[in-house]
Amino acid sequence: MSLDRPRRPGPTVRTRVRVLLESGERQHEDRLATEEPLEIRLAWPGAPARRVWVTMRTPGHDFELAAGWLVHEGLCPPAAIHGVAYCTDVSLAPEEEFNVVTVTLSAPPLREPGHRHVGQSSGSSACGVCGKDSVSAALDVPSSPRWTGALPAPSVVRSLPALIETHQQVFDRTGGVHAAALTTAAGEVLVVREDVGRHNAVDKVTGARVLAGADPAEACLVVSGRAGFELVQKAVAVGVGSLVAVGAPTSLSVRLAESSGLALYGFTRADRVVRYA
Repeated sequence: MSLDRPRRPGPTVRTRVRVLLESGERQHEDRLATEEPLEIRLAWPGAPARRVWVTMRTPGHDFELAAGWLVHEGLCPPAAIHGVAYCTDVSLAPEEEFNVVTVTLSAPPLREPGHRHVGQSSGSSACGVCGKDSVSAALDVPSSPRWTGALPAPSVVRSLPALIETHQQVFDRTGGVHAAALTTAAGEVLVVREDVGRHNAVDKVTGARVLAGADPAEACLVVSGRAGFELVQKAVAVGVGSLVAVGAPTSLSVRLAESSGLALYGFTRADRVVRYA
């Protein structure tokens, strides 16, 4: 085995920092959340792999991110994902080896990726709907049947952020990532994922369920930041019953939640929570 083969990037990297205090300066080792690009390619029978999205993400659970993103975008149903693998294209530079993922579908996508997701499109780690070709494209939200199961009681909703914090290992080490979690109405945590991008964390949660053969729709999606439109869109796309956010919603996220039958909570604390839809 070659000794100079690229190593798969991890979720954190070490760095040396200088802490400037009133009493003087001290140096120590610190941890940063890793941020690197991930290129997602899509292939299906009779069609070679093509680039459909590039996003900045925290490495780890890359296959889940790709699968979740495709489902959230309405490009394919979960059952159509035949396989996910790191790309072995010989033209890739060594540093790209673990930053390009190809998802193979068992049938053509539900919509043409080249129309809404132009090959050169890219996204930052800040916004899941950046890169759309128009305002109307951004508002063209795929959806699943509305959740008809139980929703969490207010006491459960208020407990969820603190419960999810116990699973945020990368945040504990860096303070620089968002978290998303899927829970039952009773507050049972099914999956937790972290990422420098809040939308990526949600993609990873859905992707984890999809690749495990489980239904991505559940009673509650919990997010560690604000409830922006892109997060509500992802919850609606898979039929989640409620979205619980630590931060504030936006006007458009409330509008989409109301029209989609999604229960939306913001400013969630142990002693209070605000329901917006």
